[in-house]
Amino acid sequence: MRMLPSEGCWVGVDVSKATLDICVSHPDQALSVTNDSAGIQTLIGTLHDLHPTLVVLEATGGLERAVVAELLVAQLPVAVVNPRQVRRFAEALGYLAKTDRLDARVLAHFAAAIQPPTRAMPDAQTQALAEQVARRRQLVEMLAMEKNYGGKLSLTSRASSEARYGSGC
Repeated sequence: MRMLPSEGCWVGVDVSKATLDICVSHPDQALSVTNDSAGIQTLIGTLHDLHPTLVVLEATGGLERAVVAELLVAQLPVAVVNPRQVRRFAEALGYLAKTDRLDARVLAHFAAAIQPPTRAMPDAQTQALAEQVARRRQLVEMLAMEKNYGGKLSLTSRASSEARYGSGC
């Protein structure tokens, strides 16, 4: 992979459910670890030795949260970026294939070229509020699904359901 001429160590981490694929721009290396506590600690140990300028991950709908939190606690510079923006960046550079290892490479290249702003560690109150908002969103979606499903029940089933759970659904 051809990197832009810049100083520093840029790291891309592609997060999946089972693994973390990592690409480091300088020294040029790639590795893969499991996406669990042991794997994340291996990643942090490796990154502490390299003193990265920036570690970039894509927002993956929540899979990245544990990794980001651990990197922030370890006081490593982290940026979480929009996957669509990274995909367009990759396409502009001619990367049409999509593999986890290649995604990590593109993220490292993206980090060096774009240098997105780092993320600060949210305070405990902000984290708690974010968790409550996420849970509320889940409950509202579940309630809507139940209301939609309730209309499909037969009259006998609906009466039984309302008697058992109330008429809120």
